[in-house]
Amino acid sequence: MKIFKPERIELKNHPEITEKIIQEKIAEDPSMIGLGDLVLKDKERSQPRSGRLDLLMQDPDTNRRYEIEIQLGKTDESHIIRTIEYWDIEKKRYPQYDHCAVIIAEDITSRFLNVISLFNGFIPLIAIQMNAFKFGNEIGLVFTKVLDEMPLGLVEEDEEVQAVTNRDYWLNRGSDTTVKMVDEILDIVNSFKSGYTLKYNKFYIGFSTNGQANNFAICRPKKNYMRLELKLPKSPEIDEIIEKAEIEEMGYDSRWGNYRLRFSKGDIVKHYSTLKELLIKAESNYNS
Repeated sequence: MKIFKPERIELKNHPEITEKIIQEKIAEDPSMIGLGDLVLKDKERSQPRSGRLDLLMQDPDTNRRYEIEIQLGKTDESHIIRTIEYWDIEKKRYPQYDHCAVIIAEDITSRFLNVISLFNGFIPLIAIQMNAFKFGNEIGLVFTKVLDEMPLGLVEEDEEVQAVTNRDYWLNRGSDTTVKMVDEILDIVNSFKSGYTLKYNKFYIGFSTNGQANNFAICRPKKNYMRLELKLPKSPEIDEIIEKAEIEEMGYDSRWGNYRLRFSKGDIVKHYSTLKELLIKAESNYNS
């Protein structure tokens, strides 16, 4: 096996490569930019009085949309403004979807990275650097996420002091069966890390240790089922664990970074070992 250093090239100065070509390649295989198994919804999407959006992608599992702008060479002010403007237009036109702005450029300088980061936390925004390498007569593209959107804190977490409830509240909102499923989840957690208790909040049942919220997982009891949300980054490894166990997944929540799993009566016992594995991973990831 021969190992060599590939030749990096600048696409902006390439005589044959254009933004249109890069756009077409990403449209053919959206997975190459590293945002998951996205589906192309539109390209060169006309915007009212504002030009055209390069690419509109959608996550088929969560119905999250990505407004993507591509630029060869360095990012500049107009590129940032245009990306945010297109994101805002699409968000207002289709408020039923969750929207995220994406900037793809060959050179995202530290200066503009700092500028972009100012918006993060207020505007869901991802910056991806695109590097091109020459291999003989072929060109390879490598996409690296250099700025991820800032995870947003749950509104419920901000309101915990005012919105603390009790078990009776959830027995009424859910059912005796689904609240007992939460107890079963707590038993699993304490089987590998003792000291956890339930914290009954208005919008979910969370976990706490030593009186402090520790929401690596939260439970939402309904009348006929219980939804468990695990705070874990989406990965093929976790996807495989869930799929192999045939646990019903309700779609990954990219905005909050949660796997959402649905359980009915008897499912907690049935999937005990898999749940323990997932909860260990979530607790370790959250508290690392």
